[in-house]
Amino acid sequence: MARIVGYIATSLDGFIATPDENLDWLTQQPDLNLGEHDYRTFIKSIRTVVMGRSTYEWIARYPGAWEYDGKRVIVVTSRPIDNPKGLLETRADIESLIVELRALDDGDVWMLGGGKLQMAFMERGALDEIEIYVMSEIIGGGIPLFPATGLRASPRLVSAKMLHPVCARLHYRFD
Repeated sequence: MARIVGYIATSLDGFIATPDENLDWLTQQPDLNLGEHDYRTFIKSIRTVVMGRSTYEWIARYPGAWEYDGKRVIVVTSRPIDNPKGLLETRADIESLIVELRALDDGDVWMLGGGKLQMAFMERGALDEIEIYVMSEIIGGGIPLFPATGLRASPRLVSAKMLHPVCARLHYRFD
């Protein structure tokens, strides 16, 4: 059975992007190698990437090669994607998708991108773990780490660790 995990960075004030969807507060960090927790190491452990339509469109806007070659990519959307940037599949029904993902036995599943889809999985008890990378940046507003949906949960803190002078890793498990 596949584990469904989150791996996401947030500003110290709880935002994953500025109001105009900019990530410069994250991408312009000097010398940000997080060792065994670095993104380049994490992505090697992932077989399936799941993202929402907004995250896909954000990724597709940027030039360059499709970053997820060799991975199964599923975009949760109710509308077809014309001329996709990379090889991907679409799903509209989250309940059915969760059943499908749980049946996988070829590696972990990463809930990529914004908090809306991660929250939808949390509300259904389908997110197993989440790694949150808290950056020492206050960006003053933007897209929240988790949208306010009324969900109450008490994930278990597995570890908290300073990885770099500008980054702390919080690892939670949902039991």
